[in-house]
Amino acid sequence: MWLIYLLLAILILGLSVLFFLIIKGFENPVAKHEVPKGLPFQVHEVRIPTQHNKMLYAWWIPVDDKAPTIIFIHGWGRNAQRMLSYLKRFKDKGFNMMAFDARSHGNSDQDGYANLVKFSEDIISSMNYLETQSEITNKNFYLVGLSIGGAASIYAAAHDPRIKKVVTVGAFAHPGVVMRKQLGDHHIPYFPLVWLLFNYLRIFQKLDLDVIAPEKHIGRAKAQFLLIHGEQDQTVPMEQGKRLKKAAGEKAELWLIPGRGHSDCHFERGFWERVTGFFNN
Repeated sequence: MWLIYLLLAILILGLSVLFFLIIKGFENPVAKHEVPKGLPFQVHEVRIPTQHNKMLYAWWIPVDDKAPTIIFIHGWGRNAQRMLSYLKRFKDKGFNMMAFDARSHGNSDQDGYANLVKFSEDIISSMNYLETQSEITNKNFYLVGLSIGGAASIYAAAHDPRIKKVVTVGAFAHPGVVMRKQLGDHHIPYFPLVWLLFNYLRIFQKLDLDVIAPEKHIGRAKAQFLLIHGEQDQTVPMEQGKRLKKAAGEKAELWLIPGRGHSDCHFERGFWERVTGFFNN
């Protein structure tokens, strides 16, 4: 009998350690950074108040006080530098531009675990900040979001009518489906470990993945959407893009790019023309 108890104790201990490692694995890496030298535009480094009395670090690139502003939102574990290729492409397009580090990323304040809702709150905080800038008279905002930044852009647009147009690249429709897939790829069983993780998030992080899923919110947004997804995306499978399109209906256009994955869609020929054309129409 004692052997059975010993094996059971070892099993429980092993599961507990593995569960702890899974939780730690969702801590995003913090990548401090500086404004690169030699950029073809002037960057104003600003601090923006956001939820929980935290501050965001952002790059503000004003162009025309009468123009709309595009806010660029990076993905998990990244920072404003991830959006440099986008900023360079848009520098002569007549838009004001901002790229920020989400909380617990880059140079912004730490605020526990990052998640879709916090990213969304940071987007709205950025718009609130820009509305206080006296030189900006156009209060229309456009968003470009990558991965979780795209999912958060959808969530923000559903809750804030100031957002008029949204481009997402590799956004997910349901975080739980993607997390379950990613953990399954690492041979982590749904029960009990992933099941415990989802309940941990719901109970202790107040994060119900079914409730916050972007596919549950995109339909109520007033904005127009261009949903871009690589057909070979192994991080967020293209089925997630199809689910978003189905939930959005006619207010969204889905562009599936053959041969592209999660982080290389912007290398596709015609990518920049299509994105800038979407904002200019």
